[in-house]
Amino acid sequence: MRNCRCSSSVRILGRSDLLKKAYQLVMKNKEKLARIITLENGKPYRESLGEVAFGSSYIEWYAEECRRVQGTVISSPSQSKRMMTIKQPIGVCALITPWNFPLTMVTRKACAALSVGCTVVLKPSEETPLTALTLAELFREAGLPEGVFNVVTCDRDGAADIGGTLCESPLVSLLSFTGSSAVGKILLNQASGTVKRCHMELGGNAPFIVMSSADLDDAVKGALDAKFRNTGQTCICPNRFLVQEDVHDEFVKRLNIAMEKQLVTGDGFADGTTQGPLINAKAVDKVDDYVKDAVSKGAKLVRGGTRSSFGTKFYPSTVLTGVTLDMRCMHEEIFGPIIAIYRFKTEEEAIRIANATSYGLAGYAYTTDSKQQWRMAEALDFGIVGLNEGLVSTAESPHGGFKESGIGREGGIGIGLDDFLEVKYVCIGGL
Repeated sequence: MRNCRCSSSVRILGRSDLLKKAYQLVMKNKEKLARIITLENGKPYRESLGEVAFGSSYIEWYAEECRRVQGTVISSPSQSKRMMTIKQPIGVCALITPWNFPLTMVTRKACAALSVGCTVVLKPSEETPLTALTLAELFREAGLPEGVFNVVTCDRDGAADIGGTLCESPLVSLLSFTGSSAVGKILLNQASGTVKRCHMELGGNAPFIVMSSADLDDAVKGALDAKFRNTGQTCICPNRFLVQEDVHDEFVKRLNIAMEKQLVTGDGFADGTTQGPLINAKAVDKVDDYVKDAVSKGAKLVRGGTRSSFGTKFYPSTVLTGVTLDMRCMHEEIFGPIIAIYRFKTEEEAIRIANATSYGLAGYAYTTDSKQQWRMAEALDFGIVGLNEGLVSTAESPHGGFKESGIGREGGIGIGLDDFLEVKYVCIGGL
């Protein structure tokens, strides 16, 4: 059972065709899926439509990418031997996905597994199970065999038990998890008993660096693009804004104007809304605590910073200046609509502060100096670096981090399938 695979009944072209059909069904039902995402998650409907498009791109990508899985022929040191490698599906894959991208996080993992012939047991977030269940129905409608894509739901109290069972089961060959670093470490420990392959996409603490040579209008646009998707609740959201001292005041001025014009907090189904509620009241409390901690230690509140009158799960888009390194918002993942700005002097100082974290998922830098771009791209200790760009994620690019931000990569050419494949060496002798 450990190596249970669907490849014996559904060969590569069949799997590719099934995923292409699933892609068509998802796009056909994009309005329905987007509505479910907004109802469960709270993100604005327009943004939910964007997530359906982004999530479905992984279905289409892996439908094609699986056809390019290749072994190798090895030059033999002996005339009597022929050597090669072949790649086979690893087996049953347990996937644990978060609430912030309830469709994309499923398709990015599950479609990679399904495309190479693995079977899937998915535990979606207890906050957003309906998106995953709807997707499972569309997969079945596309013709995926019964038992190949399985969804296990639970309430919050049952999440730890299900996670532990998936980690400890000898029937599961791979665990893929997206979530906090703290939970990821627990799952890694639980999975060690069966020496299970693990893929982890964990927490982030992304810096957003604005150098004096930056195009400030581009930097402001990038800040809004990167920071306020899903109301700041993404793993690659900028967390620490580092702005060089001679452009600091002008950047803050332009940022404040842009936020005033472009960001609208409200009901996700209302026209013009760009910022929905946070996922729950606990998240609001956490974000508010970061603001209070920073202000109590001398930070200046430029905008926002008080609980929204719109509802108990809403928090306004907030800007803090005068941030110092002893404030919690400079060390912990905020996961909310706060821009905390630290003023720095030199490139070396910015790199040192940016890298002074146990996380290493994403980092951003804005500079028009081409030499500086190369220096910063190589010096930033993160798995994803956006240079003069705030929107970096695509199906074509690898997604994953350094240090405590994870193990392995999702998406990208070839690399996104590696975790779901075993490499087998075959040696034929007596020739």
